[in-house]
Amino acid sequence: MQTSHSQTRRIGALVAAAVLVVFGIAAAGQGLNGRSTVHDALVQEAVVGTPTMSPSVIAAEARKAGLTGVALPTCSVAGKQISSGADARCFAEYMRVDALMATGGKTYAQMPRFATKDGKGTHVEAQAMLGPDGRPMNNPARNVWVTATALSNALNTSYMAEQVSLFGIAVGGAFLLVGLALAAFALSGVRLPKASPARARQPEGAMS
Repeated sequence: MQTSHSQTRRIGALVAAAVLVVFGIAAAGQGLNGRSTVHDALVQEAVVGTPTMSPSVIAAEARKAGLTGVALPTCSVAGKQISSGADARCFAEYMRVDALMATGGKTYAQMPRFATKDGKGTHVEAQAMLGPDGRPMNNPARNVWVTATALSNALNTSYMAEQVSLFGIAVGGAFLLVGLALAAFALSGVRLPKASPARARQPEGAMS
């Protein structure tokens, strides 16, 4: 009877180990596939960092433009092809600084809605420049911000996708190792821990 119970526990352990191994391989495989997809998509866009995308150069450019109170990138992608999530995130940081220099340090919400002849812009429709159709012209600086934000979000999405893929690889590897360890214990004949039987109650009045 004891041998039968031991055999049953061993079979159960092997089944659990097999499930863990299969799940680990699948998770790691999906993670690797996702990381490869991010890499291929970035390479396909042929994005290359400009010469100004280094910490020292961008700091000088920001001072020249009078940009203050803005966190500057500490990474560098100058002259580098963007092929990883980390590079994409770095490129997006430089794009934001470039956009702020183009808009005088103002974000989309801080810029006037309409364009004016003096270039300062206005929120008052009656003071705005009129376009060929006779309608007030939108502030072109806002278009710069919208374009930069859209591209930055796409690059940051690549970074997040790569991080999720790496997490999937790590989780898959952990499940794989646990499954292999469990299978090794089961095959080696090591008894798996089990709940200890409850201690029998002593009859009342028994001598201690």
